[in-house]
Amino acid sequence: MSNRVTPEPTENVELMDSNNRKARTGHTTGYSSAPDHRADVIGAGEPEGGIGICGWILTGLSMLIVLFTCPFSLCVCIKVVQEYERAVIFRLGRLLPGGAKGPGIFFILPCIESYTKVDLRTVSFDVPPQEVLTRDSVTVSVDAVVYYRVQNATISIANVENANASTRLLAQTTLRNVLGTKNLAEILSDREGISHFMQSSLDEATDPWGIKVERVEIKDVRLPVQLQRAMAAEAEAAREARAKVIAAEGERNASRALKEAADVIAESPSALQLRYLQTLNTISAEKNSTIIFPLPIDLLSSMVNRK
Repeated sequence: MSNRVTPEPTENVELMDSNNRKARTGHTTGYSSAPDHRADVIGAGEPEGGIGICGWILTGLSMLIVLFTCPFSLCVCIKVVQEYERAVIFRLGRLLPGGAKGPGIFFILPCIESYTKVDLRTVSFDVPPQEVLTRDSVTVSVDAVVYYRVQNATISIANVENANASTRLLAQTTLRNVLGTKNLAEILSDREGISHFMQSSLDEATDPWGIKVERVEIKDVRLPVQLQRAMAAEAEAAREARAKVIAAEGERNASRALKEAADVIAESPSALQLRYLQTLNTISAEKNSTIIFPLPIDLLSSMVNRK
């Protein structure tokens, strides 16, 4: 008797569909095709008509020119990009498959191909001070610094006219929009949270442009002069109130200590004499020309009664 389990027909259909999808996309176990970002480019979903007969004729003529003028044509056709750069190539106005080229040497055909270099290094820029009206109707001036880099050279060229300028303008508007929903106290105390929220918002908005926003930091928050004076007066009043409370607490503690000391001295008459001698010693050390001699009130009372 066999223990093998026969797969259901639905399972066979799913396996076949999965294999067909892998074959169409070029992704199977142990194999990965070269990345092609043309699917993310604006207009890539439109029907392709090819370069046409004229395009093939121009391509052939360009190749003939390269062959007939070789090796002089190599000075024009061979290009080099650095390790931190990529080259996006267009042939007859159409984006070449295979994505951006580089780093290293690549070849272009004269007259029909053009290329644009894209720097992949991290770029930083200062956001100009923005006048922002907070949620509690306070006008503040805030500036920030943004760090970003190009993570997809092909999309940054094909989807947006100027990715750097667009990112700068978007950072300014995002700074105003985010700070407009915060109170003044939140802006002054929660800078890290605001910076993280701005970074995530900018990164999500610039993803179709091939831009990766790595970090956003708020540099300075400038308050109006009148508001600074009002806050300083408020802080000074609060400090004076705390000082008065502390002084009152000290007086109360001192009075309690004096009461306890009086109770101790009252229990022993000789303790008062010792305290008197200690006081004389202190006075003689500081002001030796002055001597205070205490006169008991009981002695004066007895002298009055005798008279």
